[in-house]
Amino acid sequence: MKDLFYAIQDLFVNVLFAPFDALRALELENWWSANFMNWFFMAICSVAFVYWMLQLKKHSDNNEEDKSVSSHSYL
Repeated sequence: MKDLFYAIQDLFVNVLFAPFDALRALELENWWSANFMNWFFMAICSVAFVYWMLQLKKHSDNNEEDKSVSSHSYL
């Protein structure tokens, strides 16, 4: 039973967390390279947000939505 827990420890420490150890070592050399994926995902989110806002504006400019006060029964 003890060997099972050591195997799990070995799997996580030496295999699954190896990329994080590499990033930690890379950060000491070059911060920009270590955080490249963060900047990449931030750029993707920014593009998606701008696209979403443009689609909302296009939908709003079509005047398809009923904005009258009596459109909902609770109003």
